Amino acid sequence: MSKHEWTIPPEGGHMDAADGIYFQNMNMMEVEARVKENDVIIIPIGSTEAHGPHACYGEDTFLVTRMAEAVAKKTGCTVSQPVWFGSHPYHHIGMPGTIPIDEDTFTAYLSSIIAGFWNTGFRKMILLNGHGQEYVIPTAMHRFAKRYQVPSILINLNWYYAIQPFIKDKAHGGPFDTPFVHADEAETSYSLALFPEMIQMEHAVDTKAVGFLPPGHVDSAANAYQRPIPWYAHVGLGTIEVEGNPEGVVGTATLADVEKAREGTEALLDYIVKLHDDILDKFPVGKLPDASLVTQRFTQEEVDELLKGPLNGGKHLYTVAWPPI
Repeated sequence: MSKHEWTIPPEGGHMDAADGIYFQNMNMMEVEARVKENDVIIIPIGSTEAHGPHACYGEDTFLVTRMAEAVAKKTGCTVSQPVWFGSHPYHHIGMPGTIPIDEDTFTAYLSSIIAGFWNTGFRKMILLNGHGQEYVIPTAMHRFAKRYQVPSILINLNWYYAIQPFIKDKAHGGPFDTPFVHADEAETSYSLALFPEMIQMEHAVDTKAVGFLPPGHVDSAANAYQRPIPWYAHVGLGTIEVEGNPEGVVGTATLADVEKAREGTEALLDYIVKLHDDILDKFPVGKLPDASLVTQRFTQEEVDELLKGPLNGGKHLYTVAWPPI
């Protein structure tokens, strides 16, 4: 049973609302007050890609924005407007409507976002990922960490990793009839739980994934079954999407049902709230790990100058970028 009361589906989104959820919707005075109360920010990271005739191109992004909005309403943390364009594995390339960003560009862009929020006062960040790019996002985090070497709390949370019992098929104790792959029964069910207004089930179709090796080697989406080879750790063991699944669906989307995702959505939101609360319990507002434990570039006094920021008698973060900006 959920520890909190959640509205599923929620009553619309908040991207254009001045209700204290999104950073980009606030002014300087509002942000200055917010970071004194809660200095955690959730950065939703999605993608723009084909999800079949029944689901919107921004499905991955809307999944994580609606999750983040619900958590922000409970906790008082801040949410960034999302990263709409993501990195993609090779087999996605060429599918119309899918807009892949080169890994070097993506990690540079994301690490720059991290730096900007750190400089603003949000030094505790949850990078909430909704797309098959979990193998790329940590590179962006470490890219930031190696360049600046300042105390930070950076966490990449892939929503489907947090609730794996709730994304599996019934044969493995989960709620679904088929394994989670892409734009299918599982993903569409979670979309129905979070933004049903953008899902048109009357157009849903079913397809099959095509793999070239016998079952048991390569895992499905979310690496839900702990098979030896994660879904992203190969090239060539299955078809490219534009040839094998041109419908934009890999699986049985027609079986999607909001009730199949209700318990999992509640468990996920509960977990993100716990993660948020545990971060602030260990590191209250304005506190971070001691510099002596996490960096050899700076003394605590030098870090304190950066923590003050350029408008409060300190320095901005980019004064210590290496190589310099």
